[in-house]
Amino acid sequence: MDPKEMKFLLAGHQDGELDQKQRELVEKMLAESPEWRDELARLEKVKEVTGKVKYNDLPLEVWDRYWENLYRRIERGLGWIFFSIGAIILSISALFYLVRDFFLNPAVSFFLKLGVAALLIGGIILLVSIVRERLFAYNRERYKEVQR
Repeated sequence: MDPKEMKFLLAGHQDGELDQKQRELVEKMLAESPEWRDELARLEKVKEVTGKVKYNDLPLEVWDRYWENLYRRIERGLGWIFFSIGAIILSISALFYLVRDFFLNPAVSFFLKLGVAALLIGGIILLVSIVRERLFAYNRERYKEVQR
């Protein structure tokens, strides 16, 4: 008999998966060959060792933290999306009315328009700089997972 087929039959014999004819063939081979008996003993030892292996369940705190982080990411992601959409709409509307009612108004002096424009441009540059710096620092925070 082919050794590969016999090993397959030995594994099936050990697990009780063989039909009557196959079981008789394996028992005959085991009675005739000490090598196959040794192989069956090795398979039984492997089954015994692997049968004792148990997977440790994760503590509930780990699962709680996992779900909390998942929900927090989803909630914060959605919050930032809606916040950004609202901020964009309000900024465009404010810019439109500022240009229409302030900068295009001939009654407002040129220097006042220049001062307001400089103030707005400076504020936008500072805001972008602060947001960019905070995002940079947050993405490189080494102690994010440390609880305070």
